[in-house]
Amino acid sequence: MSKSILNKTAGALKVPLPRGKALRLGPHQTGHISHHDLDHPPLKKLIDAGTIEITEADGNEAVPGQRRRGEGPVGFSSR
Repeated sequence: MSKSILNKTAGALKVPLPRGKALRLGPHQTGHISHHDLDHPPLKKLIDAGTIEITEADGNEAVPGQRRRGEGPVGFSSR
């Protein structure tokens, strides 16, 4: 089960994840992480500080910057 993560700041944020990975989120953008990542201490610090917010991920939720299969490039029309 994945979780949604929201950057609550007005600036870009690099969210540290386990195994040396990171999730980069722009201001007020949302991304998805695994529920296993919630136990990562640096991630817990950001949650406790109120920098990020964690919610249940909805499979139909639109994430900025992501496209569903079959959709063309963002910003282009297919005329």
